[in-house]
Amino acid sequence: MTHDLGSLVEVVGFLVAMTVLGRACADEGLFDAWGGAVARVSRDPRRLGVAAGLLAAGTTVVLTLDATVVLLTPVLLAAGLGRRGSLLSVRLANSASTLLPISNLTNLLAVAATGWTFLEFARVMLPVWVVAVVAEIAIVTWWCRRDPAPAPPSGPVPATPLVPAGVVIAVLCGLAAGEKPWIVATAGAVLMAAHAVAIRATTWRDLLAAANLPLAVVVVVWGWVVTLVAGTPAGDWITDLLPHGTTWAALVGIALISMVTANVINNLPATLLLLPAAAATGPIGVAALLVGVNVGANLTAVGSLANLLWRGAGGRATVRWAEFHRLGLLTTPLLVVLGASVLWAWSFVAV
Repeated sequence: MTHDLGSLVEVVGFLVAMTVLGRACADEGLFDAWGGAVARVSRDPRRLGVAAGLLAAGTTVVLTLDATVVLLTPVLLAAGLGRRGSLLSVRLANSASTLLPISNLTNLLAVAATGWTFLEFARVMLPVWVVAVVAEIAIVTWWCRRDPAPAPPSGPVPATPLVPAGVVIAVLCGLAAGEKPWIVATAGAVLMAAHAVAIRATTWRDLLAAANLPLAVVVVVWGWVVTLVAGTPAGDWITDLLPHGTTWAALVGIALISMVTANVINNLPATLLLLPAAAATGPIGVAALLVGVNVGANLTAVGSLANLLWRGAGGRATVRWAEFHRLGLLTTPLLVVLGASVLWAWSFVAV
């Protein structure tokens, strides 16, 4: 339990650091520049949604899913994408977070149990990520097919600020080199925050508010409570439900049970609870767990913290919870089965 709680504290520290890094980058105009670049290469309004979805997926991979819902959602709404942009932001924040160990805190908790390096993790999860991203963009495009087309972009496109782009690249290189994620992220956050404050793009008070330390404390406490439950007969009963083995049925079963658990207690504590049992089946079992807790987080509002953060970042103005849940119930279980199936097929090549 102590190891799990210590790991949780580290990954929450990583979240706080990446949130500050993302906020400083946003205040210096990085997300506005990315949004403007998407608009420029997608003059056809029909293609703008696809480009926005790819931007949401890329932001999730590089800066974590929380940066996507908090910082990119307002940019997509400002670009006139409305409900389509809002749904792309939140759904791809979850489904596109399977690619790198840093893309989701659940990945950071689980990557050590796989024994994979940063790049090996990405190699195994790449087909799952591609299928999830393509499927989510297609689903949201169909769901919003009767929405009015966004207006063509106007005005000059902001230039990409060099310092934020350079810091983000440096952080990625440090993480790929195998350094501790929370240390690399903290170094990047301090550097980026100091620069943003120095040029008066933001203030220390704004960055401290963006860190959302009370939420970080809640996540750690809730994770601690779950680790206590994991040591009880109730915890044993839940983990005993996970199938053993790496057959197609076993991996799909692990993913679906993980999805349900994540939508009952949230995906971060669900990972803590189910990880030992999934790890007993091998690294592919852990990967199936991540498909369930990441892609499956789109099922309900409580599936991930990103869903709740998205609501406060503009989601409530465009999408009601009833619609969010209706879309989630219709599509998310199928996407989880699809992701686990792709993982099973790819495992014969990649592992």
